[in-house]
Amino acid sequence: MSKHLYLSMMPEALIASMLTPEEFGVYYAVGSEKKARGQAIFFEIDTDFRYEAFPIEEGLKRCIPHEDGSPKRSVYISVYRILERIPLDAILKLYLVTQDGRVLGLDPSEGCPEDTAGLHMYQEIAPVHPLVVSSLGPREFYNSIVKSPATLFTIPALCFVELRLGELAENPEYGAVGDLPYNNIDHLRQCLVDLRTKTVHNKMVDRIHPAAFPYRTIKSGIFLGNQEKLLCFPLPSKDELRAKYYRWWRSANM
Repeated sequence: MSKHLYLSMMPEALIASMLTPEEFGVYYAVGSEKKARGQAIFFEIDTDFRYEAFPIEEGLKRCIPHEDGSPKRSVYISVYRILERIPLDAILKLYLVTQDGRVLGLDPSEGCPEDTAGLHMYQEIAPVHPLVVSSLGPREFYNSIVKSPATLFTIPALCFVELRLGELAENPEYGAVGDLPYNNIDHLRQCLVDLRTKTVHNKMVDRIHPAAFPYRTIKSGIFLGNQEKLLCFPLPSKDELRAKYYRWWRSANM
């Protein structure tokens, strides 16, 4: 049986496993009697990756079949400050898993979508996870948080997603909410209005917001950036999701 390295984002953890990404996604989201059911997001990491602070060799050695021949599902290698220490070249693929274990794999691209006008909303996923609105597109948002922060604190690496705002992106006061599932819409509207009336580019909507989010609200994709570069994991179009990944798409919209 082959061995794999996975970097979980919720929570942040480096894990060795004998399960394929699809099998690991089912196990990690649906779990066993020891784990509650829930959404999962993880990256597959090149098994040649090594970092002196992570006992990867030992973790892989412990990743052996059980006595009944079943594969070892998980060996936790580290749960602290992992994202910032993994070079983006070691990232192979991103997997989005619904709460009932449907798995969608996304390939990385350095050709991120061009920043567009209007207002934006970002869910930071790891290592911190506030909900933030911004007048900046994804690349400039990443620059403002990681590359050239205007604040006194810095984040060496960040995984985040841009979420749909619909009509609120252009008309935060009176735009229709439509199918947006966000809580406390009045507060969200006010935060968006503040971006247009104050000399700030980013404003926190919820500093302790859960990292999980409805996949159907993804606007363009998932972003992962460190001091070196930014990767984008574009989400296929709705038509492609319906045609090629229907089970995942149906689960993501439940």
